Amino acid sequence: MNETKTPGMRLDKWLWAARWFKTRSLAAEAVTAGRVLVAGQAVKPARELRPGDTLEWRQPGWPPRTMLVRALSAVRGPAPAAQALYEETPESLVARQRAIEARRLAPEPAATLVQGRPTKRDRRQIDQAGERWQRWSASIDEP
Repeated sequence: MNETKTPGMRLDKWLWAARWFKTRSLAAEAVTAGRVLVAGQAVKPARELRPGDTLEWRQPGWPPRTMLVRALSAVRGPAPAAQALYEETPESLVARQRAIEARRLAPEPAATLVQGRPTKRDRRQIDQAGERWQRWSASIDEP
């Protein structure tokens, strides 16, 4: 009973070929850091990937992207060929579109600044008044 296995390829090599990462070492680093999951589990970069596997890619500040592996390719081809290697799930697409819209509608952090950064003279006056100088930041201020 010889079962014919579908040939697989290394996860980091597929991520590179599918143009998710610019280099294989960046892909391997992301897999090792746990940002790329296969079937919901953390794996190693050498994990054999096969068509039909489900990948989840987590980027800081974004919802996870869930992809279904459609094909394998050992070469890094043009973008249309790379996009044919996977298919994003509808739930993932909806979540990503919501995140894009939320970022578009979010307030600009610099819009909360009224006078800008204090000058050297202003900082000296603050120090002389006994107040503690806090470094300026472009983060969103509490209302």
